[in-house]
Amino acid sequence: MSRTARPRRYLVCEPRHFDVRYAINPWMSADAPVDTALAGRQWTTLMDAYRAHGHTVETVPPVATLPDMVFAANSALVVGGRVFGSSFHAPQRRPESTEYETWFKAAGYDVYRPESLCEGEGDLVPAGRYILAGTGFRTTPAAHREVQEFFGVPTIGLQLVDPYFYHLDTALFVLEETPETGEANIAYYPGAFSTGSREVLRRLFPEALLATRDDAMAFGLNSVSDGRHVFVAPQATGLIDRLAAHGYVPVPVDLSEFHKAGGGIKCCTQEIRS
Repeated sequence: MSRTARPRRYLVCEPRHFDVRYAINPWMSADAPVDTALAGRQWTTLMDAYRAHGHTVETVPPVATLPDMVFAANSALVVGGRVFGSSFHAPQRRPESTEYETWFKAAGYDVYRPESLCEGEGDLVPAGRYILAGTGFRTTPAAHREVQEFFGVPTIGLQLVDPYFYHLDTALFVLEETPETGEANIAYYPGAFSTGSREVLRRLFPEALLATRDDAMAFGLNSVSDGRHVFVAPQATGLIDRLAAHGYVPVPVDLSEFHKAGGGIKCCTQEIRS
């Protein structure tokens, strides 16, 4: 089956100051120091891969006191040129919201600052006619209601139950969308979700590609797809094989240094949807 790629516009932040200075998820540990130079090379490889596949990459200046600012996806959700900003759960990350808001405003966007805890694309995933919205560890259900009111798009709450998958984008990503029909398909790891949420996903996406826990733990679901090419962690070997079998073109990019902070390819990538 042939898949069609669509050019995307991504907002990112160079990992010049990336480090693990605190622990706010099960992946973070002072016993696993970050190789900053290697992280920089891995990030550059991802940016080169995006550009080589026809995507636009724009950057936010990094701030020395914000080591997690590289995880640009958590900063906002942008749909139809409208920006729904972030309000972080962890105090250490809250100043990131202002830095990204400053960039968006300078670029000509108005930014809505949520009243509820909300971590951008970390927990908010546009999927065709819906916005899928994670909760359980970071973003609150109250934020889901704010999102629906702001965008006027049906927002589907999904309960995350495994602390290793503390954001929705560690357990699920969109494979492709058809804007003309509002159809979409996804890949996800069922074990990250409550029983009811698994049933919701099964009903909404009966053709979804299901991943194993091994591939999810390898950050295979923290991937970015342009509809044809899937930028994916090379450690997720089973998922890579399944993607290829379903007509997608895997583009393995190793972001293993970022796994030490609980992040991967998607965490480093904010999509600006005009």
